[in-house]
Amino acid sequence: MTDTTERRVFRLMRRPSGELGDGDLVLSREALADILDDEVRIRTLLLSIDPSNRIWMSDADQYMPPVAIGAPMRGVTLAVIEESRSSKFSPGDIVTPLDGEWASHQVLPASRLARARPREGIPLSALMSIFGPPGLTAHVGMVEIAGVKEGETVTVSAAAGAVGSVAGQIAKARGCRVIGIAGGPEKCAWLTDELGFDAAIDYKRYDVGTELARLAPDGIHAHFENVGGAILDAAIANMAEGGRIALCGLVSTYNEGGPVPGPREFQRVLMHRLTIRGFIVLDHFARAREAFAEIEELARSGRLKWRDHIVEGLENAPDALSLLFAGKNSGKLMVRVSDR
Repeated sequence: MTDTTERRVFRLMRRPSGELGDGDLVLSREALADILDDEVRIRTLLLSIDPSNRIWMSDADQYMPPVAIGAPMRGVTLAVIEESRSSKFSPGDIVTPLDGEWASHQVLPASRLARARPREGIPLSALMSIFGPPGLTAHVGMVEIAGVKEGETVTVSAAAGAVGSVAGQIAKARGCRVIGIAGGPEKCAWLTDELGFDAAIDYKRYDVGTELARLAPDGIHAHFENVGGAILDAAIANMAEGGRIALCGLVSTYNEGGPVPGPREFQRVLMHRLTIRGFIVLDHFARAREAFAEIEELARSGRLKWRDHIVEGLENAPDALSLLFAGKNSGKLMVRVSDR
């Protein structure tokens, strides 16, 4: 039986310097708050592990306030309601808290919850991947920001990841020629053999710029960027005139301190009339219904495939984050905190 008097929670005890270290996050047991009127107690089912977790631990300029020292670690979670004192929710409802934490339980106002919609025949974990922020990010980036069109050549960095793999498949479904950039032969083979990408570049083995020039001799029309650094430089160097870059991540820089350097060949942005637009998925939730409708249709028709990489146990969340930055995850990385 669930203990309703205490919870386990990770708190940020110091800001990491470089990679996450011992003592940066501490898992403790603490009393669980009583439930007041219009509040609910939720039990975390799944905790999403994302590059943004590392940003939130820092005090760098970012799109949300940094997690305060001593505060619970922020996270995107999927939860089930165990007890409710709100007319809006009942025990057993599946929800996504707007103030999710790396914790086993939370007590929250009902107004800080969004109802989740499990889909028949599709695993619950998909609510954290293709029907969660990764899927919405992929759709917004390709459709709204990059504005891909049939017949265009499109490239995707971190293409075997949770966002990139969906982004590339959306571009394929819209009639584009898609080239993925990923690390290792297994990931590249997955892109071409299973997901239908037209080509894949193993950045660990080949020079990305040289391969892009070979595979896209007429230039890249749209590029979906997750990584930054040398891979973004290579993409810019191979963009077609009027090319568009959707920038949703700079994961190669998140463990580094100091300012993030800009593109080396920035002059090409002017000379080739390129557009680079950064975006944060939090600004595009109004598009979720449209995005998930298309994603569901593609998934049910077999034209969109995905992987969910699930690590067991809340206590293993910091190791899972290290796994993400080492590129050793396969698909959307998450931690199973408890069973439904």
